[in-house]
Amino acid sequence: MIHELLLALSGYPGTIFTWNKRTGLQVSQDLPFLHPSETGVLNRLCKLGSDYIRFTEFIEQHTGHVHQQEHHSVQPSQVGLSGVYLRAFCTGLDSMLQPYRQALLDLEQEFLGDPHLSISHVNYMLDQVMAVIHGCQILETVYKHSCGGLPPVRMALEKVLAVCHGVMYKQLAAWMLHGLLLDQSEEFYVKQGPSAGGAATSQEDDDEDLGIGGLSGKQLKELQDLRLIEEENMLAPSLQQFSLRVEMLPSYIPVRVAEKILFVGESVQMFENHNHSSILKHQEDMFAAELHRLKQQPLFSLVDFENLIDGIRSTVAEHLWTLMVEESDLLGQLKIIKDFYLLGRGELYQVFIDHAQHMLKTPPTAVTEHDVNVAFQQAAHKVLLDDDSLLPLLHLTIDYQGKESKDATGTREGATPPQETSPREVPPTGWAALGLAYKVQWPLHILFTPAVLEKYNVIFRYLVSVRRVQSELQHCWALQMQRKHLKSNQTDAVKWRLRNHMAFLVDNLQYYLQVDVLESQFSQLLQQINSTRDFESIRLAHDHFLSNLLAQSFILLKPVFHCLNEILELCHNFCSLVSQNVAPLDERGTAQLDILVKGFSRQSFLLFKILSSVRNHQINSDLAQLLLRLDYNKYYTQSGGTLGR
Repeated sequence: MIHELLLALSGYPGTIFTWNKRTGLQVSQDLPFLHPSETGVLNRLCKLGSDYIRFTEFIEQHTGHVHQQEHHSVQPSQVGLSGVYLRAFCTGLDSMLQPYRQALLDLEQEFLGDPHLSISHVNYMLDQVMAVIHGCQILETVYKHSCGGLPPVRMALEKVLAVCHGVMYKQLAAWMLHGLLLDQSEEFYVKQGPSAGGAATSQEDDDEDLGIGGLSGKQLKELQDLRLIEEENMLAPSLQQFSLRVEMLPSYIPVRVAEKILFVGESVQMFENHNHSSILKHQEDMFAAELHRLKQQPLFSLVDFENLIDGIRSTVAEHLWTLMVEESDLLGQLKIIKDFYLLGRGELYQVFIDHAQHMLKTPPTAVTEHDVNVAFQQAAHKVLLDDDSLLPLLHLTIDYQGKESKDATGTREGATPPQETSPREVPPTGWAALGLAYKVQWPLHILFTPAVLEKYNVIFRYLVSVRRVQSELQHCWALQMQRKHLKSNQTDAVKWRLRNHMAFLVDNLQYYLQVDVLESQFSQLLQQINSTRDFESIRLAHDHFLSNLLAQSFILLKPVFHCLNEILELCHNFCSLVSQNVAPLDERGTAQLDILVKGFSRQSFLLFKILSSVRNHQINSDLAQLLLRLDYNKYYTQSGGTLGR
């Protein structure tokens, strides 16, 4: 029967697959050996064969007329439509059918090689050439054809479009007013699950400054790629993830409007799932009546449509603002984020670094996480941080090799694992594996998502590394002061001069990060939050705040970030050398010191060249600001851009 099927699909029906001009190709009804499900699959394939037969008949009919006209001078009135344009159209249509013919040939070869292949295999192989217009794409097709100049055709298609819009308005009402996605056949332009990714942007878009603290499009994509494995206890139950199915969106509905529809539905569903009071302030009936009024209009009006969507969005956004800012104390939560993720409580982390130094300088083990949390609690009590409601929400984490199985079970669907070497390696020190988890309370979890908290963790680890090296250099200075009454040699002079240069660079980097970046950006964020009553504006301001932190701290600018990390590592190695050799350095220690001097000189020169070149080209004001702090008295410049020699 398979060969009869392939023949029928090629345009040669027989007794099993019959042809009727009105109904097309169909499976014969008197075949007792076919199961109803097989009949359904075969009839689905027959629809494809029917379309192919009608296309080939059209091509043969009209290309034949063109040949008659050329060779026998038959008048157009005798043969119907004809002409070179029609012939060209038929030629193009015939070429579009070639992949279908090739698929049938491939299937025939497969069945000759394996006669046990099933009808489902035919269905699978031909599925890619089935009709592609589906769901809301029908709106787009009808709309385009209704824009013609023939009034009768236009009016008829506008009536068809109005009926199709009725379905869309029903889906909109369910989604925007009740948070229900009624879309069993995946026809709507909102879907459950993450986005499949947008169209590729051009090189110009990648390099364009977005106006977010010097952040370019390419850097922003790097920022957006920082994703997180969701820890089981990190968040309250989060709302399901939804996204736009852009290929289903009609061209006459802008993406900006679709994004508002997505935002409203997500917000309404979140409230419905948690049995909270209506986010629409009990205006569902009014908005439903407005949607019904638009549905009754004979012509779709984008102005009326967007005005209604804006009205619903404004109501939802204002209610969310009230809930987040006034009822859930968003400003207080941001202060907590700043104090703990951004090291706003510097005295707490100074004590914690002293307590945890010995336990985090080695590779982590299964008990390291417990030990550092005990040290964190002790440090909090030492600095009189006794907020009983706050400390239980904070938990230091250690990501070590033994946690792999736990992380794998907690991976959120659609999340991207952290970008690490594979297979997972044991971190060289506990400091490299340190993180901070914060239990975000409902409904603040829609702002502080797992991806957002991971970006905060990236900044947290970087700030801790700078603060730790600064503390170690200060400890070296204390050792120097203890020995200042003793006689020093040339090696001691080199050692302490290197420490001064290292401390100068790290202190200025720390001041730049805390004052020029963190305090400045946090002040701007609070100002933007207090100047609006719209939740979406808050979310955008917070996204810009986080983007600015990552950009202005050079985490996204790999050459600078790598150079700064090399400098911090050299400073750490120097502090280890000094701490382990209280007495004057021996020959081996002197050789190590010489290596550190050369390394710091080389890296400081590289940093100076990068900062200077960017400043000269006026590409990034953040780098210029750091250079201004390091070179405010032109000492850096006068030393040839080299420190440490």
